[in-house]
Amino acid sequence: MGRPVILSNNHVLVGLDDHACVHDFYFPYIGLDNLTSARNLNHKVGVWVDNQFSWLDDGSWQIDIDFEEDALVSNIVAKNEALAITLSFSDFVDTHYPVFARIIDVRNDAQDAREVRLFMHQAFQISRAGRSDTAMYVPGGNYLLDYKGWASLLIYAQTESGQAFDQFAVGNCGIEGKEGTFRDAEDGELGGGLVEHGGVDSVIRLKLNLEANSSDKVYYWVVASDSQFDAEAIHASLKKGGLQPRLDATRQNFSQWLAIALPQFAGLSPQYQKAAKKSLLVVKSHIDKHGGIIASCDSSIYNYGRDYYSYVWPRDGAYAMLPLIELGYQVEPKKFFEFCADVIHPNGYMMHKYQPDRAVGSTWHPQLHKNHPELPIQEDETAIVLYALGRYLDKFKDLEFMRINYDHLIKPAADFMSKFMDEQTGLPHASYDLWEERFACHSYTAAATIAGLRAAVMIAKCLNKTDYEPWEATAAKIEENFQLLYNQDGKYLRKSLLLDEAGSINYDETLDASSFYGLFLFTPHLSEYMDSTLHAVEERLLAQSPSGGSPRYEHDNYFLTKPGYTGNPWILTTLWLAQYYIKSNRKDEAIALIDWALAKTTSSGMLAEQVDPETSEPVGVLPLVWSHSTLAETLLLLAESS
Repeated sequence: MGRPVILSNNHVLVGLDDHACVHDFYFPYIGLDNLTSARNLNHKVGVWVDNQFSWLDDGSWQIDIDFEEDALVSNIVAKNEALAITLSFSDFVDTHYPVFARIIDVRNDAQDAREVRLFMHQAFQISRAGRSDTAMYVPGGNYLLDYKGWASLLIYAQTESGQAFDQFAVGNCGIEGKEGTFRDAEDGELGGGLVEHGGVDSVIRLKLNLEANSSDKVYYWVVASDSQFDAEAIHASLKKGGLQPRLDATRQNFSQWLAIALPQFAGLSPQYQKAAKKSLLVVKSHIDKHGGIIASCDSSIYNYGRDYYSYVWPRDGAYAMLPLIELGYQVEPKKFFEFCADVIHPNGYMMHKYQPDRAVGSTWHPQLHKNHPELPIQEDETAIVLYALGRYLDKFKDLEFMRINYDHLIKPAADFMSKFMDEQTGLPHASYDLWEERFACHSYTAAATIAGLRAAVMIAKCLNKTDYEPWEATAAKIEENFQLLYNQDGKYLRKSLLLDEAGSINYDETLDASSFYGLFLFTPHLSEYMDSTLHAVEERLLAQSPSGGSPRYEHDNYFLTKPGYTGNPWILTTLWLAQYYIKSNRKDEAIALIDWALAKTTSSGMLAEQVDPETSEPVGVLPLVWSHSTLAETLLLLAESS
């Protein structure tokens, strides 16, 4: 289902589903913890009128779901012809307070006056096991409270006139055979229930008396805090000042943030400018205030996968930072690099992935390969952090930031990469590829290592350091031996090579789009390998399915939806080719691929990881930050080429 609308303030992130219902609620880190459960019940919105009841997710509503192009504010219209009711939502996460808010315009489309009852249902799951939570009514403040340990969620709603919800219900869900308290709403009345614990949910009701063809507004909010008392203070402020000023302030904050980038997209068509802004907002929404940036907040993958994407991959994070750096953003890249400096291994390498709180994330990389101890890492993740630091220095000339991070990030990483080499091949020692699947010395990783080492050399020279000679020598050595990765007969870069125990080289002849892109991004001067590999990608990967686009590599089975194709088309690998075409003055071909990507967005402008090779339906998480950062960078290149 994905998350067509993401709302975030870098402390709280809320993901809305296709029915305009809350399906993800992350606090206090973006990506950690998710206080709802994708495997259980989502929050609901319901309407009772004329003795009929309907939930927004029951299939009887026509829902147009979008978010504004200049702010992380929803623009949702839900219409039920049978009930003659239209709900219009402006949802946001406040950029100052840890608050999720919904301003709902409830319209009576009938030709006579009616009483309309709006029901707001909450199904928080603070405890990961779906037990031990408490939900209660607090009469002193006339609000509902969900809490467990460090998290308190205060829930409240009122009409435009200031009339608070008139009924509530608190109960159990997902345990002891109980489906959920939301069922209590379906007769238009709520039976109460003051407190419950275990697996809990709650509902509040607002009663509106609407004239024919008229509307009234409902103001709903959830305050997230580490204590009930702090939540109450924020709640009091919202009751005093109202939600509309908070919505206005949120719009203004996002507008100011986008203003840094907008002049650089000014020469593009309105369609491309809108796509650029939305992609930047998606990237922004996934950045935690502590510096980490998660790959995707879409927890629906947890229904069919072993894990989710709400981790900080150093590679994905660096790719997200690259367009921000070029556009002139300093705050987010600096915090990301500080995150990397805090988590880098004492021996100078980045681990597979991390949680937003800086703990090491889950992995599937073993520490033994053919009975030999090996590091469970992807060396390209270390290399691209150095590469991005080099881009940052080149853009902002911030020598003081480089000086601060030299001894505990830049130098350890460069020292590690200069030593993590195979003497026999003169290429980087084997590690896992950027797709996190195979252990070998990969063409992409070799190119990234050259660029990472040369970025470190550049930084060292700018700081008048003298310890860069081994890094410079290693980069040159890898470049000299790059020919080992080249298939002379097929005229393309192999995916990888691997030394066996006898010292023989075993080649993986798979054509991988990353082998081309690694050269294009990191070592474009190696054109004798790049141009021919590009030609192979165009012939063997691009547009090999009715959906068009390029898969990652030949015979890619990850989430493959239609056997018989070489793989699902990926958004980012297709846009890699568009970037090359822009740089090569093949603008028409670039625009065709950009338009292909835009055609794969949801109605709200969200890009998935991949698409079905026949139907073009989204596959994998939606949104994927890497897809959006790649689109933003591609559109920036297009704007610069105009």
